Amino acid sequence: MKGVIALLLAALCFEGLNAECPDPATLKDDYGSKLCAQMFEHSSYYYDESCTGKFLYVYPDEDTPIMSWAWNNRISSLVVGRGCSLTVWSKSKKQGYKKKFSAGIVYHLKEVQKGLFGDWNDSTSGYYCTC
Repeated sequence: MKGVIALLLAALCFEGLNAECPDPATLKDDYGSKLCAQMFEHSSYYYDESCTGKFLYVYPDEDTPIMSWAWNNRISSLVVGRGCSLTVWSKSKKQGYKKKFSAGIVYHLKEVQKGLFGDWNDSTSGYYCTC
């Protein structure tokens, strides 16, 4: 009996490690307010384990040309809500490379090309989101 309980507890603990990106059609914050986007600190080789780590809520019409030091160049995956678009810049004050994401999930920003040789993983320094 103790073995069965230990196995169930272990399964519950590991279940929390498997993240799943939120649905763009129903993207909301903890209080039920509509989000324009949600950006995540980490992604994973496995799609069903992306959208992990700390996350940042982005509300409709939020304009952040300078990200705080805690978030600057730390975004690895993101979700953009239905009917919304998220524009990001690689440098503060809307400078550098620019990329516009429409509604949907980007599991791996390292797969999104930035310039000739770069990618967007850990490369976001400012953003603007509209719905």
